[in-house]
Amino acid sequence: MRLDLSILLPHLGFLAQGALLTAETCALALAGSVIMGASVAIARTSSSALLRRIAFVYVDIFRNVPFIVQLFFFYYGLPEIGLYIDAFTTGVIALSIAGGAYASDVIRAGILAIDQGIIEAAEVSGLSWRVMFTRIILPIALRTSVRPLGSVLINLILTSSILSTITLNELTGSAQIVVSQTYRPFEVYIVLLVVYAALTYLVSLAIALLHRRLNRDMMEVVA
Repeated sequence: MRLDLSILLPHLGFLAQGALLTAETCALALAGSVIMGASVAIARTSSSALLRRIAFVYVDIFRNVPFIVQLFFFYYGLPEIGLYIDAFTTGVIALSIAGGAYASDVIRAGILAIDQGIIEAAEVSGLSWRVMFTRIILPIALRTSVRPLGSVLINLILTSSILSTITLNELTGSAQIVVSQTYRPFEVYIVLLVVYAALTYLVSLAIALLHRRLNRDMMEVVA
């Protein structure tokens, strides 16, 4: 079989739309994952045994159930009880909840790594726990968690390919449609391999640069 990538030229615009939809979905899911992760991390470091138990159950469930099962539950299961959500929203919610389970471990580790002296200084200054947590503890924890959260984002990008199973025409879904029109899966999936590899590499590079910049700023503040 002769490799002929030129057959994909008429479909590049359609594939680009799928790539943009993937980027939009993952960006929203990352924000949702950080919010979920921070909330769960707060619960897991809480003095309340009930909150810690609820957070543990959430993380345990969504880290140990295949994502495709979670996705099908939200998209095909919830309508059975009267909850209808479109494919895009379902994808964002499912990725956010699943990603939040992983992000919570990252943010929790960042919270536990904070120097106790910083917390004691904040307590002595008379700050309330809410202000201390939102303005001191959480920002420091997120700063130190940039690299691991970048891994969560990369995982979201890769996992987003499963959203094609609920008829969402993100990058993988768009590629499947192109395959059905061209009958040239070899060329289509070569392009798909390259695009995903390039996308995750660029994200890794951006995360590394951001981490280096934040560490440099931190060193300048300390100096």
